[in-house]
Amino acid sequence: MSGGVDSAVSAALLVKAGFEVIGVFMKFWVDEDRGGERKSQTLPSAEESDSSAGQSEQRARQTALQLGIPFYVLDVGAQFKKLIVDKFIAATKKGMTPNPCVLCNKEIKFGLLAKKALAMDADYVATGHYAQIKKTKDGIYHLLKGKDRVKDQSYFLWRLDQKQLGKIIFPVGAFEKSEIRSLAKKWKLPSANTPESQEVCFVNGDIDKFLEKHCGIKPGNIVDMVGKTIGHHNGLWFYTIGQRKGIRLSGGPYFVVRKNRAKNELVVTDNSKDLLSRNILLGNAKWVVGVPPLPFAAKVKIRYRGKEIRSVLKKFGKAIGIDFSRPQNALAFGQSAVFYKGLELIGGGIIR
Repeated sequence: MSGGVDSAVSAALLVKAGFEVIGVFMKFWVDEDRGGERKSQTLPSAEESDSSAGQSEQRARQTALQLGIPFYVLDVGAQFKKLIVDKFIAATKKGMTPNPCVLCNKEIKFGLLAKKALAMDADYVATGHYAQIKKTKDGIYHLLKGKDRVKDQSYFLWRLDQKQLGKIIFPVGAFEKSEIRSLAKKWKLPSANTPESQEVCFVNGDIDKFLEKHCGIKPGNIVDMVGKTIGHHNGLWFYTIGQRKGIRLSGGPYFVVRKNRAKNELVVTDNSKDLLSRNILLGNAKWVVGVPPLPFAAKVKIRYRGKEIRSVLKKFGKAIGIDFSRPQNALAFGQSAVFYKGLELIGGGIIR
């Protein structure tokens, strides 16, 4: 229970369905900008919340009291720092554009929290994710998109395995967001009108300040496509592929094409067609229900808010290659590419 409306309605739906429900609020790690301190702070998950962490916990506690269920606060600050924040910083330093939410779902929400829940004699972990799980007669769990296609969050769940899916319930996955809001108001839940947050949950303020604090400054040259120096940067980690703002070059507009870590050079172009790619390689590919025969036709999402692209998945040595039906813009090393067949998520991988 993050203090947001989705997890609140999830808890209420489970109570009304006859489940014995235990509410758990997780304290994550957040960077404290005051005096350079770093500490574990009461903070909502990446679900809906407002900017006040204390208010989020208070709403979650009030919701639990209203529903008549036990409520616990679980401090996972140290583990979150080690498993999510430190890996995010390390990957960013390597020139990647990592997605911490994918790792958090695997390691924290359905990893650490699930272990704690089982230790409390719980049979399942439930969250406010907009996704669905269906078990077929052969005992296989299938991960499906949420009913609300705009709010669907299955993209962030591609690393979950069969063991984890068998212990998860997504109560709001079969609802539209508008229905969840209506239920929250009908049941007079404290979070009925909370706004949505899209920020990286462990960054307290400006992402560039966070990166400067944890990655430092490493000046280098900005070069064009033929290697001519046309400017200077303060660190490759302040940029991502396709970025246009913040390059601070006259003329243009310029776009980031790639990062040359060996030379500490930021390569830019004033021709947006240089950002297009027809194929990519993936690392760390995972499959929800076993590896399908390759080559395999699927629809692929290369970013959470992006459209699905008709593609063909192929073996490329020990890696997975993807051929897109049309060129794709600004493929960022470290982001997730997720594969779908109809409504079902079949797997995913990290763009190399």
